[in-house]
Amino acid sequence: MAVKAMGWAHSFPMSEGVRAGREWTRKRLESLPWAAAEPDTVDAIVLAVSELITNAHIHAHSDAHLVLTWDGDCLHVSVHDDDPTLPRQREAEPGDVSGRGVAIVQKLADEWGMRCRRNGKTVTACFRPAETDNGNHRADGSD
Repeated sequence: MAVKAMGWAHSFPMSEGVRAGREWTRKRLESLPWAAAEPDTVDAIVLAVSELITNAHIHAHSDAHLVLTWDGDCLHVSVHDDDPTLPRQREAEPGDVSGRGVAIVQKLADEWGMRCRRNGKTVTACFRPAETDNGNHRADGSD
């Protein structure tokens, strides 16, 4: 069985800000056959990207290297930064302005994980769109 996948990659320097990552991601998602019918899934992906890029910039003091991959089942969001320290979930107080990123990604994603690399870490989240009328999404865009 052949697996077709499509994907995009882009680096977001700390100077470019998180907004550029959100806009870039939203633009890439527009090309997927299910995106127009699933605005909530698109919004969840964009929010997760925002949180992961923010974590790379703020906590890792690093540029963020974002890869989006659609494999026909899952939209994989992977963000790599230069700090090998794995993120940890914190209990943010009601008035805190930070400390919720990991919990947000964990709540939004169907699956997520982190992996230390020789030159940093990668956090990956998987988002599965709801089934279409015929029950299928294919990586080549045909159903």
